[in-house]
Amino acid sequence: MEFLTLQNFASCVGQAFDLSLGESTVPLTLAEATPGGPQIMPGMRRAPFSLLFRSQSAIVLPQQIYRMKNASLGALEIFLVPVARDKQGIVYQAVFN
Repeated sequence: MEFLTLQNFASCVGQAFDLSLGESTVPLTLAEATPGGPQIMPGMRRAPFSLLFRSQSAIVLPQQIYRMKNASLGALEIFLVPVARDKQGIVYQAVFN
């Protein structure tokens, strides 16, 4: 498995990601890709970073690993956590350490 980095996602901000729920999909948009804190341990293979995805659905999905597809990155499995709800929908976060 390739280690994903912030650079992999930076050019995908604003792009659609289709989250698979078995027979159906939920469209998400990558809203933000930001660097995390400093590398905590020497020799870490990547710098920490965070992703925020937006869903226009009012339904909150539980935190878990989801299979997602993006036109640029292809198929990925990402652990998402719902972190906010606003008038635009639900915000999910993925943190990579």
